[in-house]
Amino acid sequence: MSPKILPIVFLLVSNVFMTFAWYGHLKFENRPLYVVILVSWMIAFAEYCFAVPANRIGHTVYSAAELKTMQEVITLVVFSIFSIFYLGEQFTLNHLIGFAFICLGAFFIFKGPIG
Repeated sequence: MSPKILPIVFLLVSNVFMTFAWYGHLKFENRPLYVVILVSWMIAFAEYCFAVPANRIGHTVYSAAELKTMQEVITLVVFSIFSIFYLGEQFTLNHLIGFAFICLGAFFIFKGPIG
């Protein structure tokens, strides 16, 4: 797979793992905190197994700022889907507007030097 595409795929997978590591335990409020921390760490290890190669491979064709920007936009997309379908939370117009501004910032990162 292309070094332009593989980092995006790996970042998608990594963000699914990380979203579950950070927020998946919210559905298990009756579990002791130390248990959810340990489970979250195990999930986060899987996340690192995708995030580190994504950045290593991606840095051959993208700048670090571009990789970080991709990761943030992917995180927002994954988190939005997660919060709606897993946590049952509503996605409001405020969220959409805020995310749109973040995506606008991402556009300028990839646009390159201005002026």
